[in-house]
Amino acid sequence: MTASSSPQGASGSPQDAAAAVRDRINTAQPHTARIWNYWLGGKDNYAVDREAGDSIRELHPGIGDYARADRLFLGRAVRHLVADCGVRQFLDIGTGLPTADNTHEVAQRIAPESRIVYVDNDPLVLTHARALLTSSPEGRTDYLDADMRDVDSVLEHAAKTLDFSRPVALMLLGVVIFIEDDQEALGLVRRVMDALPSGSHLVLSHTITSPAMPDVDAAVAFWNEHGTPKLTQRTPEQVARFFDGLALLDPGVVSCSRWRPDPTDQGEPDEVAMFGGVARKD
Repeated sequence: MTASSSPQGASGSPQDAAAAVRDRINTAQPHTARIWNYWLGGKDNYAVDREAGDSIRELHPGIGDYARADRLFLGRAVRHLVADCGVRQFLDIGTGLPTADNTHEVAQRIAPESRIVYVDNDPLVLTHARALLTSSPEGRTDYLDADMRDVDSVLEHAAKTLDFSRPVALMLLGVVIFIEDDQEALGLVRRVMDALPSGSHLVLSHTITSPAMPDVDAAVAFWNEHGTPKLTQRTPEQVARFFDGLALLDPGVVSCSRWRPDPTDQGEPDEVAMFGGVARKD
């Protein structure tokens, strides 16, 4: 197994670095990444996260399905980009806690030479970052402890592993929901895409608000009162704006569960309030 570097964001001795990371982890307040991990059946969460997760699930019993739908969407999108579009580089911002079928595992299963840079600013993700650095010998992975708002730093670091003269897939799964201001969120996505060459792709998912799903609004309101960081819902039309200027792949911006689902005998999957899409930069 190879990795391009150790997890970023620490200095001094390993003991000092570990202590600094632990000091950043707030176990008294529920956190989105840990609740997501809980809903996915993971173990990297605390009692406060499980309690909040259960409370949200009482308000909206299908919420756990959103986490699974988003994860499966990631897998299908990555497989399509690698197998059908020839993409071999991924910039995964807002990585979240490692779980089954992380981006590099899906990509390198098809093309072992694939290169992936993960970016997140959650200290708990940093403590588990080595699980994201298990690259195939032919490829490379790296992890950056950074905020997506620091675009210049993210791109500078990513360029140590990725070749920005060749197509890159920008992965933004459930991350721009943490940026409340629409113009700031749109601007950040465009700044990163502007730095990527033609043939690159954007993969983005986002929690929506819809009159047909009022219980989702109640669940988000509960979260924003009790948890961190705060979430911003957007309509499907607002989510589609993140893809402006790009060539959307079929079927467009849809429920993550309905983006090129694997064939089953169960008919069309149920819609979830997590919408996503994939688009190409021409």
